[in-house]
Order: sequence, then C-alpha cells, then structure tokens
Amino acid sequence: MNDAGTGREENTLHRVIGWPAAFWVAAGVPALVLFSIGGIAATVGTPSWVIWIISVAFGFIQAHTYAEIAGLFPSKSGGASVYGASAWVRYSKVIAPLSVWCNWLAWTPVLAIGSGLAAGYMLNAFAPADSALLSWQITLADLGFLKEGITLRINATFFIGAAVLLVVFAIQHRGILSTARIQTIFGIAVIVPLLVVGLVPLLSGNVHSENLFPLVPMATDEAGNVVDGIWDRHGITLFLGGLFIAAWSTYAFETSICYTSEFRRPEHDTVRAILYSGLLCVVIFTLVPLAFQGYLGVDGILQPGIVDGTAVAGVMGEMVGGGAFVTKLMVVLLILATMLAIMTSMAGSSRTLYQGSVDGWLPKYLSRVNEHGAPVTAMWTDLAFNLILLMMSDYLFVLAVSNCCYLIFNFLNLNSGWIHRIDNADVPRPWRCPTILMAAGVALSFVNMVLLGAGANVWGAGTLMSGIVAAALIIPVFAWRHYVTDKGKFPDRMLEDLGVSSRDLLVRKAGILPYLVLAAGIAVAAASNMYFTL
Repeated sequence: MNDAGTGREENTLHRVIGWPAAFWVAAGVPALVLFSIGGIAATVGTPSWVIWIISVAFGFIQAHTYAEIAGLFPSKSGGASVYGASAWVRYSKVIAPLSVWCNWLAWTPVLAIGSGLAAGYMLNAFAPADSALLSWQITLADLGFLKEGITLRINATFFIGAAVLLVVFAIQHRGILSTARIQTIFGIAVIVPLLVVGLVPLLSGNVHSENLFPLVPMATDEAGNVVDGIWDRHGITLFLGGLFIAAWSTYAFETSICYTSEFRRPEHDTVRAILYSGLLCVVIFTLVPLAFQGYLGVDGILQPGIVDGTAVAGVMGEMVGGGAFVTKLMVVLLILATMLAIMTSMAGSSRTLYQGSVDGWLPKYLSRVNEHGAPVTAMWTDLAFNLILLMMSDYLFVLAVSNCCYLIFNFLNLNSGWIHRIDNADVPRPWRCPTILMAAGVALSFVNMVLLGAGANVWGAGTLMSGIVAAALIIPVFAWRHYVTDKGKFPDRMLEDLGVSSRDLLVRKAGILPYLVLAAGIAVAAASNMYFTL
C-alpha cells in the first residue's frame, strides 16, 4: 500500500537521497581514527603510522568487491553483509545470517565507544583535575572472566555518554534525509579539523623523523624500560595486532552502501558513495596517524590517557599550536567528530538490523519503520544494547571483540563476490569490479583471517574466544526467527532483486568451492593463532 501522492510503501525505507548524502552520512568513519590511534601507538610503537597506511589500502581494495555486490540489490539496505548473505544462503542457512549478525556486532559498539570517548574528552577538557566527577563510580559487576580488570560500572562517563546517545537518536528519528543534512554540517566541521591535525604539524616542522624511525616494534628490557624491539615472532605479533585493530576503523567506509534502498538512483549512486568515501578515508587515515606519531614519539604515546583515548583530543589540540583557546576549540571539534561517528554507526547498524529482519535472518519486530522512514525499532535496540556496553570499563576490549566479528564478516563478504558471479551471472551489474581487484579482495579475506588468529589476543587473552562466542549467538536468534516464526520458509522479499525463488536456492553452481573456502579460512585463523602467541 502506498502513501497517497508519495509513491512510498508503508513500513519501508524512503528513496530520498543521492550519493553525496550517503557520503556525508559515512563521513563519521574518518573520526574512528580517534578511537584506537592511541592504543595502537602505545602497543606497537614507532611503526604504528605504517599500520594505518597499510590497513586503509586493504580497505580501499576490498571496497571494490562490495561496490559490485551492492549493485545487485537496488531494493535492499543494510550494507555489504546483507548482499553477501544472499550469496551464502544457497550453501548454508547458518553462514548467511552470520554475515549480517557479525556486521551489526562490529558496527553497533561505535555508539558506546564513541559516546564514552566524547564524555571522556568533555571531562578531561572542562572538569578540574581534582573534580570528584573524574573519580566517582559505582561498580555493578566484575567481568574479570572476560579480561582481567574489566567491570560493569556507572560513573560520570556513563551519564554524559547516555545523553550523547539520546541526542543522536533524536536526530536519526527524523529519517535519512534529515540525518544526511545534519551530518553534512557536522562532517564539514569534523573533516576540516582532522585535516588540520594531519597537515599543520607536517607543514610546521613538528613531525620529527626520529619519532617515525627506525621501524621496529616496541619492547621492554628487564627493568621495564621501553626499548627498540626486533622483528622476531613477538614483534611481528604486535604488528599484526595493530593491523587487526586498525581494520575496525579503516575498512568501515563500506557503511556508505547501507542506504541502497534509500538512493534515488541506486545504479548510479552506490559505487560513487563507497569509492569517494574510501578516498576520503585514505587521506585521513594516512595523514593523521603520521602526524600523531611524528609529533609525540614513543615517550609521548605512553603518557596517561593515550591508550584509552581520553587524552587524544587534547594532544591533537596541542599539535596544531595556537595556545589554550585553540586547544579547547580542537577538543570541541573532536567531540563533534565522535558524535558524527556515532550518527554514522546508528544509521548503518540500525539498517542492518532492519534489512536482516525483512530478509528473515533476525527477529521480525526489527522491520518496523516510523512515518519518516527511519527503522525505529532497530534504533531502539541499538540504543538499549549500547547503554549496557557504555557501562563497561574497557572500551578498547569492546572494540577488539567487535572487530573479531568484523573480520569474520569481511571474510564472508569478500568471498561472496565470486559466489554471486557464479550463481547469479545473469543478474545485471550497474558496476563490475575489475577481476584483478576481486581476486585481491579474496586474497585479503585470508589476510584478515591471519589478523584474526594472530592479532586478536594482543588486546587481551580472552579476546578471540569472546569474539567467537559473540558471533555464535546468531544461531539461537536465527533458529527462532526461521524455524519458529517463519516455519522454515524465507520471506519472498529476500531474493526478489535477484529474480530467483526459494526453489532456485537448491541450485549450487559453485559446488563445493564455498565449503572449501570456509574450511581454509578457519584453518588459516587457527594456524595463525597457534603460531603467533605472546
């Protein structure tokens, strides 16, 4: 049923934006550099700036595969995981929803981590050093079984962060067009200071070569003093751990194709949205870490607040010079940057939940939208889940666990490109990825499995297992939706863009190849985990 005179179907997203709007909605991705730049630098040492350049290059290559598969589904939203799940569903009913679930678990913690960082920036910048706000907290539970020292607590960070989340929710509630307009303003206010942070130290001579070289990992001597390490197994493991955590930020511009069913011209807008977003990320993720590392050096990155990120905004303010006022101004702009990242995350992750529900992977209640075309029940679910994550005392651990899910999603979806080419060769492709880049994406899918196995536990001994358990939670969720709610039958809308029926799912032109790839990916991750240990 259509709303009179609008051509819009009830309970569906609205086609009201072009690729520039999606670009600005995804403009929060460069701000993700703030989330882990300190943690990577303080863990790996001098080579940290190289990690960011390598990682964003990986992300840009992978984006070409995602651009092709997004073009197959002009009526879907939710991003690459939804498009990839449609390839895997022929071969496993469990693997397909795993893609959607892992993508959501990777994206949704941006809300908690971002609002927590914003709260930390505010407290560090504007609360007196001896203020009770900085130390007051109530511990609710000990989560040491996940990682030593983690607790569930309520403090000033929680209340300020919750307020930030509610502001973002109110903005998103007005729909994608209103969100895009606001994020265009925020995006300009955020990208400019990030470019300033990346360029001014380079141009003013505040980036020192001795802080960038030699490219050796950080180590400690017997007395606990920081020294130059060597490229042995331990040093390589640290480097892989840095690449692991950076991927969560540098690959993330794939969110720009979460809005395919909201594009006025999806065949035109999809590829432009992801590739232009990728180019922006290449610039930011190259300049900012280079300037950050070159300005601080090893001694600087070990100062309090760098690892957890709360002092990063203040340091970046100092990097551009100009005194206390400019530093405070930069902090305010970087607070806006974290809010932009939160808005990007809520927009993308809620649409993943929405489309996962429409397609029969996730609970049915998530497919409801409001009068503005916003997936409101999915947004409420995002909000409630992240209020719990906001109470956790170690946001970097939350990021690392969510990134385990993110690399699983990337592995599945980079391989979905060639599966779609075999099984859905006749479906029109508005844009076709060069075969050499798709092959490179497949190779990087296995590189991601190396990073998963080798790098996850750099951020805590229980990280990899926690990520696997989190990913496995989709099994009961999907089983309830598919076998109890839907009686074992997928909704008709799931495959309508491909022009196939449920019966066509029985035809598996790729044969055993997808199963061999799955087995190889698991083997690579397991072997990497056994070999690279700290």
